[in-house]
Amino acid sequence: MLKKRIIPCLDIKDGQTVKGVNFVDIRNAGDPIELAKRYVKEGADELVFLDITATVDGRKTFAKLVEEIAHEINIPFTVGGGISSVEDAAVLVKAGADKVSINSAAVKRPELVYEIAHEFGSQFVVVAVDADLVNGEWKVFVKGGREATDIDVFEWAKKVEELGAGEILLTSMQNDGTKAGFAIELTEKLAANLNIPVIASGGAGSIEHFAEVFEKTKATGALAASVFHFGEIPIPQLKEFLRHKTIDIRI
Repeated sequence: MLKKRIIPCLDIKDGQTVKGVNFVDIRNAGDPIELAKRYVKEGADELVFLDITATVDGRKTFAKLVEEIAHEINIPFTVGGGISSVEDAAVLVKAGADKVSINSAAVKRPELVYEIAHEFGSQFVVVAVDADLVNGEWKVFVKGGREATDIDVFEWAKKVEELGAGEILLTSMQNDGTKAGFAIELTEKLAANLNIPVIASGGAGSIEHFAEVFEKTKATGALAASVFHFGEIPIPQLKEFLRHKTIDIRI
């Protein structure tokens, strides 16, 4: 059984960390390198950095910033945004990323998952799945949550697993930024249907929400942003709470 992971997410726009609600209403949350260093000290297990407008703006991900981050931290970190080829992934490997996260480009061309996994190993490939309800069914969204597809979330996750994805980063757009809790039913169903780790994302607002997602689903990671960025949930306090709940987390 994999130990549970606490994962701060830094959404990057114009070199700064930002945070929105339901993928909109963006506000500044500080310098990404300083935040990353803080999270290492506080005991975060991994970090995720997402260039949230790279795909929309038609840019490649921020390789120079990735390099600067790699020099400053000693825990695994995932980078996403604007990655559409093995060459894009190679740039980030060289810059120091431990994993890459792909979303829109994988939906457009699913073979990309296989190609990156074949080149660097499945453990390097995280497929981000932005999910929202459309007429009562969970569908995949792309371009930073701006564009709906008719792709079923559960079928898509199974497909990318078969193509070589090593992990799924599942974000419920309905829950994102609301602080009302993770999408438990969605996460439970998706994680139960896969043989690869699932990170739950979207909606964390209290330490109890983290315990709930770990106790009620097979998610092996829980990701959050603003509650960590603005000090609402200190990571040491969160980990102590989870230990008291006898949830098997990383030390």
